[in-house]
Amino acid sequence: MPILQIEEVTAGYGVGPDILKGLSLNLEKGKSYCIIGPNGAGKSTLLKIICGLLHPRTGKVIFNGEDISNLRTDEILHRGICFVPQDFSLFPDMTVKENLRMGGYIIQDRDLVETRIEEVIEMFPILGEKSSDLAKTLSGGQQQMLAIGRSLILKPEVIMLDEPSLGLAPNIIQVIFDSIEKLRESGMTIVMVEQNAHKGLDFAEWGCVLDLGIARFEGPSDTILNDPRIQELYLGKIQRVAK
Repeated sequence: MPILQIEEVTAGYGVGPDILKGLSLNLEKGKSYCIIGPNGAGKSTLLKIICGLLHPRTGKVIFNGEDISNLRTDEILHRGICFVPQDFSLFPDMTVKENLRMGGYIIQDRDLVETRIEEVIEMFPILGEKSSDLAKTLSGGQQQMLAIGRSLILKPEVIMLDEPSLGLAPNIIQVIFDSIEKLRESGMTIVMVEQNAHKGLDFAEWGCVLDLGIARFEGPSDTILNDPRIQELYLGKIQRVAK
């Protein structure tokens, strides 16, 4: 059984039009997924639906066999799904170490939290060097590392990343993707929305092309990358937008 099932989900904001239109996806445990598509396709909306920031108008989200469609964000977090948004959602006037500790706020064993913080610092050594610095003083790449690191304190089963390479220098992007690769090797399920379509698909095992709230194409990432129709209709357009 898939770890995460999106079943005919329709969703939108307020009284506005549907952004997702009967979307269905099945995500397998331990695999990596990249969701691509033009601006306004519904990519970020999908992640918000999964983590509870937005609820479906119709349809269901099933996680480990449980319907989580109408659960609160904190309830979904407790079940093992973490979301790293585009804006990082850090506490700017708290230090790096304090931000990491906030990632484990539901863990009563504080020694366990400190152990997991050390594991994060091992993955991102720069966070250790800057542990006493305020989050707002970090570079964009360092803030992305901190946001990912904070999400790892709870040892989630699924981590969702919304545009992890957005606005970052190429060398920093590689550091971020190397760290995400380590998460994949650990058996974590990874769901990524990435405007850098070639980079995201090259990393992921499975890809999905969203357009106007509908999954237009879905399959192994290398198949999507090498499909002439997708290259013509989507990959060139996405890359032009990214530039």
